[in-house]
Amino acid sequence: MTPSPGSVALITGGTGGFGRALATLLRRQEVTVVLADLDTPANREVAAALGASFAALDVTDRAANAAVVAQVEAEHGRLDAAFLNAGIAGKSRDALDVDEFLKVVDVDLFGVVYGTEAALPALRRAGGGSIVVTASLAGLAPVATDPGYSVAKGGAIAFVRSLAPRLVGDRITMSAICPGFADTAIIDPLRDEFAAADFPVLSAEEVAEAMLAAWGGAEPGAAYVVQPGVGAVPYKFKGVPAARTASGETAVVPQALMPPSPA
Repeated sequence: MTPSPGSVALITGGTGGFGRALATLLRRQEVTVVLADLDTPANREVAAALGASFAALDVTDRAANAAVVAQVEAEHGRLDAAFLNAGIAGKSRDALDVDEFLKVVDVDLFGVVYGTEAALPALRRAGGGSIVVTASLAGLAPVATDPGYSVAKGGAIAFVRSLAPRLVGDRITMSAICPGFADTAIIDPLRDEFAAADFPVLSAEEVAEAMLAAWGGAEPGAAYVVQPGVGAVPYKFKGVPAARTASGETAVVPQALMPPSPA
């Protein structure tokens, strides 16, 4: 399903590599785009050049997330998709820097939680929509050099998988994309190492295409791995051993722990 012209999309971390590439794709389809990012002249210029609106946002500020969504509805009348894309990586590759760890988790995980909380009422008012979370391959296969990033992205994936079934009845689809190494500012400290190893990295456009596809046709709670030469494929999560009753039968999960049935 292709987003219809006139739809309204919000992209957090919108002036970075993925956000710019996604905004370009969406504008070609006549989607109204709002780029939310830190308030700097450079970020405002990016939005203007892309023909997108700009909203100042620190994703770690819970109230600010709600204010931005309110701004989107006030200016454009609705919200159809929220791309929760803002993210940072740690820089301490050898020692555990707890302050840095907490900062990364605040942006990459709690920014997703706050963004979701803010977007849901607006998506319900629009009759449904989509939330697409930019996670990472590091959330599925943690990297030893950046525990904060791995924890935050793994948490974001778990959040999506946990919440998505509860939103189906509201006609809201929530999913995650999990890119491998991609050509954005996050890999700047490692570019020489990638080049020396002749290691392929994703283009921002490849990731943006996966983000757009997730808006149009993701399975609720799915996590799509995006890798060079592979494209976007749903990750197959392994089940855990089920509990068994005293008679040896598979135990049935209590109904109270199950997501509500779609209306």
